[in-house]
Amino acid sequence: MSLGQLGSSGQKNQAQPGRHLDQGMNGQDLMRSARFRKEREADWRRLETLLLAAERKGLQRMGFADARDLASLYRQATTSLAIAREISLDKALLGYLEALTARAYLCVYAPQERLGGLVTRFLARSAPQAMRRSWVYVLLGFLCMGLGVLAGYLLYFENTDWYYVFMPSELAGGRGPDVTNEALRSVIYDQDPDGSGLGAFATYLFSHNTRIAIFVFGLGVFACAPAILLTFYNGLGLGAFFALHVERGLGVDLGGWLSIHGVTELSAICIACGGGLKLGTAVLFPGDRSRIDALRLAGHDAVKLALVAALMLVAAALLEGFGRQLIQDMTTRYAIGWGVGALWLAWFALGGRRRR
Repeated sequence: MSLGQLGSSGQKNQAQPGRHLDQGMNGQDLMRSARFRKEREADWRRLETLLLAAERKGLQRMGFADARDLASLYRQATTSLAIAREISLDKALLGYLEALTARAYLCVYAPQERLGGLVTRFLARSAPQAMRRSWVYVLLGFLCMGLGVLAGYLLYFENTDWYYVFMPSELAGGRGPDVTNEALRSVIYDQDPDGSGLGAFATYLFSHNTRIAIFVFGLGVFACAPAILLTFYNGLGLGAFFALHVERGLGVDLGGWLSIHGVTELSAICIACGGGLKLGTAVLFPGDRSRIDALRLAGHDAVKLALVAALMLVAAALLEGFGRQLIQDMTTRYAIGWGVGALWLAWFALGGRRRR
């Protein structure tokens, strides 16, 4: 409600004094309300004008005098609202003042940082600081993945049928114990001549790994166990896949083929697992806090870990869908994969540190 609309409402009500009396206001109350409004109306109009300017172009672009007046008039408006409630003025004026002070509160106290500033602050400080605070949980995520890889690797050499249990057919892409060495090598080194399948394959892998990351993060809140088991299971498939190529003498070649994207991709899943474990630990061991408070506190860092994992999965999808097949040299593949991994590690270790 604007002040102009309030004036029209007031004129109507003054023309029907009996209506005010029905609502508990007498003639003396009407005169007091009119005098109260007349003494402060100019300040309210000025505050409305400043609020429109602040909402249109932002508080940062306002001049110093206008920003100072906005804060001062906001305090005066809150005082007017308190007085209006105390002396029981008409409801229309109370509603107007409540709306006006609510708008002014948002302009004065709400965060003024734009989306670009939030993203910059997240990348420069918030994300790496959250990673360092949660390093134990992230390390546990890597441990779960590593144990799964080891178990899958050893079980494959015990019985090759385990490969079909651990490795989804969509990810295997026709590669299995029955495939010849030439077929396995051709997948690692033969470049797709037209590149038509690379984008679709990257899209599928990004969708699959995103689902895994979401599950290990979201399920971690259920006493940690689902996140641990899912991360372990993901490692089983990787271990069996690697064992297949080691058996055929292609372990080093597969390592380069996987490194270009796998260092980033698998790290993202382990980081998401670490975020889920942090939530689950807060539920299991809340300490002196209630479980809700402990979960809310742990969620501040856990959500940042999930966002980091999502960012890494996007980077991994680009590396996997294009760089992996377009770069044929094994040494270059290792250099790119582990070089990108070193950059992630440097960001986590050094980002957001305050200068002494």
